[in-house]
Amino acid sequence: MKLVSWNVNGIRAAMGKGFRDYIESDQPEIVCLQETKAEPEQVDTQWAVDLGYEQVWNCATKRGYSGTTIWSKLPIKKESSGIGISEHDDEGRVITTTFDDFHLVTVYTPNSKRGLLRLDYRQEWDKDFLAYVKKLNRRKPVIFCGDLNCAHKEIDLANPKANRRNAGFTQEEREGVDRMVDAGFIDSFRHFCDEPDNYSWWTYRSNARERNIGWRLDYFFVSQKFADRVTDAVIRDDIHGSDHCPVELMIK
Repeated sequence: MKLVSWNVNGIRAAMGKGFRDYIESDQPEIVCLQETKAEPEQVDTQWAVDLGYEQVWNCATKRGYSGTTIWSKLPIKKESSGIGISEHDDEGRVITTTFDDFHLVTVYTPNSKRGLLRLDYRQEWDKDFLAYVKKLNRRKPVIFCGDLNCAHKEIDLANPKANRRNAGFTQEEREGVDRMVDAGFIDSFRHFCDEPDNYSWWTYRSNARERNIGWRLDYFFVSQKFADRVTDAVIRDDIHGSDHCPVELMIK
């Protein structure tokens, strides 16, 4: 079974740039999208319904901003939006779906922004989000995926020394990911691959994607209780349509 996570940077724009072709061709069982930037009624997804996808959307209060959605061919037993904290839940950043034997959470983590203007808020977010998935994990194993807006280790970006105090690679953000690992969640891609030069986001400037000057910002984290069911995790840098590429998790 294949699960996909992708920051599409605007689902309406991505639809005509390869997104639909990819989903129709691969037909993963579950698709998790971040930064959708649209209300569901603004997007023609009848073709996905015809393929058997049930859809759950969480849109930001501010139209055209942030947003997440989960599409599933598996029956969703329960769904919820946000993490239950009002200061975090008006930007459409989290959806939780519950299946027979696991919870699946998709997340679009807030960016600390240029000049680290939102770093303090980001640290609060990281603490509260981790508490949320730890609580879920006490009931059923948790998979959480999405754009975490952080390259965890030096291997996860092309120019670590030049970016140490830039958003996405500060010590504070990286320690937030450390705490996820310490809490028993496994970075699935690194479980299978310890090679450098594997990235999921590239700036549109300076032909960065062609030169593979990128960052690994997109993840599938898996509860240790679920780890024996994970068979592979890959970055699909061959798929275009956004400044991010999809990441995939295979489970049995």
